[in-house]
Amino acid sequence: MLKKILKSFDYSIIVVYILLCLFGLVMIYSSSMVVAVQRYGVDSAYFYDKQKLNLLLAFTGFLVTAFLPYKIYQSKKLLAFIMFGSVLGLLALFVFGHTSNNAQSWFKIGSSQLQPAEFVKIGIIIYLAAVYAKKQAYIDTFNRGAIPPLIFLMVVCGLITVQPDVGSAAIIFLVGCTIIVSSGMKLKTMLKLAGLGLGFVVIFSPLILIQKDKIFTPVRVSRFTGYLDPFKNQGEEGLQLVNSYIAIGSGGIKGQGLGQSIQKLGYLPESHTDFIMAVIAEELGVAGVLFVIGGLSYLVLRGIYIGIHSKDQFGSLLAIGISGLIAIQTFINLGGVSGLIPITGVTLPFISYGGSSLLVLSLAVGVLVNVAMFTKYEEKYKRKQGSHAEAPDQTGKLYKVYSKPHNG
Repeated sequence: MLKKILKSFDYSIIVVYILLCLFGLVMIYSSSMVVAVQRYGVDSAYFYDKQKLNLLLAFTGFLVTAFLPYKIYQSKKLLAFIMFGSVLGLLALFVFGHTSNNAQSWFKIGSSQLQPAEFVKIGIIIYLAAVYAKKQAYIDTFNRGAIPPLIFLMVVCGLITVQPDVGSAAIIFLVGCTIIVSSGMKLKTMLKLAGLGLGFVVIFSPLILIQKDKIFTPVRVSRFTGYLDPFKNQGEEGLQLVNSYIAIGSGGIKGQGLGQSIQKLGYLPESHTDFIMAVIAEELGVAGVLFVIGGLSYLVLRGIYIGIHSKDQFGSLLAIGISGLIAIQTFINLGGVSGLIPITGVTLPFISYGGSSLLVLSLAVGVLVNVAMFTKYEEKYKRKQGSHAEAPDQTGKLYKVYSKPHNG
């Protein structure tokens, strides 16, 4: 049975995922070795060594979700845990949270930090996909079908915004919108939801006003003003973006060579996290940039393909939601690095340093691989039994779906 499972894996996703993670590990060492010594006073391999441990944990999580049948996530108990766990975890940050970069978004555990908002990303995908898949028969019934999931989405986005972590809140909100648009709702229902969403913004506006000194800090305001005209105040507000431009321009087509970046020598802040793509462009040129963008684009497009071809609504929405997460987070990061949008502090998927982000994205890719596995199994079964044949359900034990098809 294990042999049948392994035959049904989508190895192209697995290979691209591993290549991106390993490439990210190399670039984290290159971009952080000077920062580690100069800014933090630790060994040059400090962030590299920590990311190796993060990668080991993330790959273990990937294997678990890759083998675990995705329909298990439709469990009512799990969905309830996602709802209450997400809200309680985000609320707990206001009491026990650790502040870093002007945001109270982390729990400090020893020398490591855990960011709940990262786990909310995959939680919101599972929750919305499960709820909207279940509500297909009455999805356009406003009170029963459309509103309840939106309330949860807006609550978690509001709590993350007031931490403040506008970048993560934007990602979660846009991923939620992606699933809603793909859920099968009519346009009229979606327009009503948009109006309700604006209502939630009005409701949360007092909280935003209360937290305005935290949300609209000089650092965050400077990111916006620096984005509008970075060269006007390149010593202050435009520092990050101007040095990102210099790094990208210095790399040219061929790049300066691996390890030869000048901007990472204290000129480019967050060179191993938010702005790691600028270092990649400087050291490896167009080839390095295309490798990263090509790999991430493949995961996104492959996920959309799987979502379209999955006959199970839940699996389809899961695949599209995961693709949306990777695409949106990539766009926000690269948009900030290139000056297309204001800098938000969002990491580049699988490439930037960060344990929580890498773990969550690895779990998500594992789920995508599992959806792809069952989709491939269904296609094989139909080819053997005829186009109108229906593959056996995957509920029950892990390998039951790969046993001999049963009748009825």
